[in-house]
Amino acid sequence: MRGHDWINSMLPDELILEIFRNLDSKTSRDACALVCRRWLTLERLSRDTIRIGGSGSPDSLVNLIASRFVNVTNLYIDERLSGAHPFDSGRRGSVRQSTWLRLRLMAERFESYCLSDAGLAAVADGFTKLEKLTLIWCSNATNAGLTFVAQKCRSLKCLDLQGCYVGDQGLGAIGECCKQLEVLNLRFCEGLTDTGLVDLAIGCEKTLKSLGVAACAKITDVSLEAVGSHCRNLETLSLDSEYINNKGVIAVAKGCPLLKNLNLQCIMVTDEALTAVGRLCVLLESLALHSFQRFSDKSLCAIGKGCKKLKSLMLSDCYFLSDKGLEAVAAGCPELSRLEINGCHNISTYGLESIGRSSMHLRELALLYCQKVGDEALSEVGKGCKYLQALHLVDCSVIGDDAICSIAIGCKNLKKLHIRRCYEVGSKGIIAIGDNCKYLTDLSIRFCDRVGDEALVAIGNGCPLLRHLNVSGCHQIGDTGITAIARGCPQLTYLDVSVLQNLRDMALAEVGEGCPLLKDIVLSHCREITDVGLAHLVKRCKWLESCYMVYCPGVTAAGVATVISTCVNIKKVLIEKSKVSARTRRRAGSVISYLCVDL
Repeated sequence: MRGHDWINSMLPDELILEIFRNLDSKTSRDACALVCRRWLTLERLSRDTIRIGGSGSPDSLVNLIASRFVNVTNLYIDERLSGAHPFDSGRRGSVRQSTWLRLRLMAERFESYCLSDAGLAAVADGFTKLEKLTLIWCSNATNAGLTFVAQKCRSLKCLDLQGCYVGDQGLGAIGECCKQLEVLNLRFCEGLTDTGLVDLAIGCEKTLKSLGVAACAKITDVSLEAVGSHCRNLETLSLDSEYINNKGVIAVAKGCPLLKNLNLQCIMVTDEALTAVGRLCVLLESLALHSFQRFSDKSLCAIGKGCKKLKSLMLSDCYFLSDKGLEAVAAGCPELSRLEINGCHNISTYGLESIGRSSMHLRELALLYCQKVGDEALSEVGKGCKYLQALHLVDCSVIGDDAICSIAIGCKNLKKLHIRRCYEVGSKGIIAIGDNCKYLTDLSIRFCDRVGDEALVAIGNGCPLLRHLNVSGCHQIGDTGITAIARGCPQLTYLDVSVLQNLRDMALAEVGEGCPLLKDIVLSHCREITDVGLAHLVKRCKWLESCYMVYCPGVTAAGVATVISTCVNIKKVLIEKSKVSARTRRRAGSVISYLCVDL
């Protein structure tokens, strides 16, 4: 029967709710909510995650949201985000009602612009099913508010406090009431001391699995000793502190046999603690060490000897580590699949050669500021690491084309290649990638002056799955290279061609014709691009969401207006303020970001 609502008459609430839960985007859910009042009510019941700003009038906003979305389990409140006002001033109403709203708005200007304990009390009363709570820089929240949450939200499993001035009493209440807590992150919590964290460790001793502590000056080894004594199920520990010593780390190593992930940035920790980790944490899978000045190869030798299940290793600014320690890890950790070395100046070609010979399961390798690592290292990686899928090289001045060719020939499953400021890498290496790595989806070669059009021609011919391309600052690349990409890589969604002085409108027209799925493009500092090229680009790229085009002298207000009017999905345009007309500003002011040039 024409006009009959078969869906609402035939489908029960449970089935419609299940459909809503399987929608893949918030936009789709919001659109469904506008169909009818029943769908609006059901969509609210299906919403399990809410993300709001903590400024504006957050307390009243939380009250309103809590009354509408009763099944929320994940709440994210960030003071750095602006909070939308809960009242809808767009609806027409009586003069009396409008006057009342204006008076209400004026009164609220004098209220606190930060989430307070009253807001946390509303969270506690309205979101009783809450499992994950994230509070970022909510500095007006105190012990009282956190205690409200602890008493009412007893199903809480994850708590993230960053920049919140809560104290020991609030954290102790969480430990006392939230017996299912599994994840706790504390960062810049200046009011916390060992007392609060000890109480929480005792209260959540059976459930706590992940603990992060960073920049909390009053938390010392005493807290970690309590964690080691009580939290035997701890699997993840992240520490960033100048006040943690060997004693605390050793206590965790002894008391937490299930530890799998360890992230340390503690300048007072030495070889003694890392040796204990290697000896006692036999299930360790991920280890990240940052800015260590007091430990040496002895630590890595202990890790290699004891942590046979290690899969991920990150070493950042560890100046006293050398090839010996890396060789020990390569020989002792056969499951190693991810390695990042950043600024460890004593690690050289020999250390990476040992990785290539022993770590056959390596899938991701990142070398940043490694001035002593040469072509021979990556040649060995290419021979031994057949499953490598991602390679990142930044400021590795000795690595050149021979290394990239070895990777291309030996690692045919490579999907991601990022190279930045490696001036010995030229077209020869990238051509080898195009000829051998047909599964490549992400290529970034930034400020590599020796890479030219012939390299991108090879990529366009050999890598049809490419989705992400960044050739910023590669001055030898021009229309020919980008045209080859446009014709050979139809799945491209991201393109950065900034600072390409030889790029012209013809290449943009080719991109528009060949890459209809493009979502993001960066054209900044392309001096030959004009409004004509932009018009050809946006004519076919209907899914474009962001366009950066600052310092493009050939782009005028007309070109900006063309982008805004043609791309219905546009979310961000970065341009000089002088190139935005009043009409464009009125039409799409919310998506335009300005670069200040009036200095």
